[in-house]
Amino acid sequence: MFFRYQGTAFDSHFLPRLTTKEVAAMPKDDVLLILPVGAVEQHGPHMPVFTDTLIGEAMLAEAFEHLPEDAPIWLLPSVSYGKSTEHIGHPGTITLSAKTLMAVLEDIAASLSRSGFRKLLLFNTHGGNADLLGMMAREIRIATGLEVYRLDPGAVGYSDLFIDDEEKACGIHAGDVETSLVMAMCPDWVDAELAPREMPRFPDSRSFSFRSRSFAWVMDDISSSGIAGDATKATAERGEAMLKKAGPLLAEALMGIAKFDMESLKSG
Repeated sequence: MFFRYQGTAFDSHFLPRLTTKEVAAMPKDDVLLILPVGAVEQHGPHMPVFTDTLIGEAMLAEAFEHLPEDAPIWLLPSVSYGKSTEHIGHPGTITLSAKTLMAVLEDIAASLSRSGFRKLLLFNTHGGNADLLGMMAREIRIATGLEVYRLDPGAVGYSDLFIDDEEKACGIHAGDVETSLVMAMCPDWVDAELAPREMPRFPDSRSFSFRSRSFAWVMDDISSSGIAGDATKATAERGEAMLKKAGPLLAEALMGIAKFDMESLKSG
């Protein structure tokens, strides 16, 4: 079970725990700051609207348990609200506009730059943020000089061994993966009896997908229940296994980013 503000991440690598004097004195050349960006939005009839932000915080908490004690990696508070406009009209959804989220990210990055930091990772756990964060990473790089990185936890493949091909293709929201994770993190927040199964019916998988052959959609275009996936398969045990799988994979990715020297990209 995940407990907020406990564990290595929050005990020794949570930047807001430091005083302004301590932040000023910190050697910053090699420090990587992680900004989790989540969402508060509907996740079907069985899941909390805090799902995306909760998953991001819990995954990072697990990852920090696998980092060296002296890793120059520090965690920032989550931006809990994201661009969730595809869920507008569903009670409990609290969305920022694209312009507002862009401005929030710009202001945070500018503040970090003024404090002398050089590296920022945008750690995203909401699919609706992905395009905007990809664009803003470059804008922040140009505006502040910060090295800006992107990482979505799904990129490390923590769930691949636990779900079938249909879920991999269509289980993008409140399905088996997210439901299993929240069951493991906060079991009392999930009502398994209400868990639905609903998969978008693509006419031809070679023409449409949510990733490489995507199209503009809102949730009401693809789902009646508010989910895309099979939440009926979810179990807390599988969620715990996925979380344990994610921890070392994410820690390895974070260390790779922290050690990376952008100047090394130049051949001459």
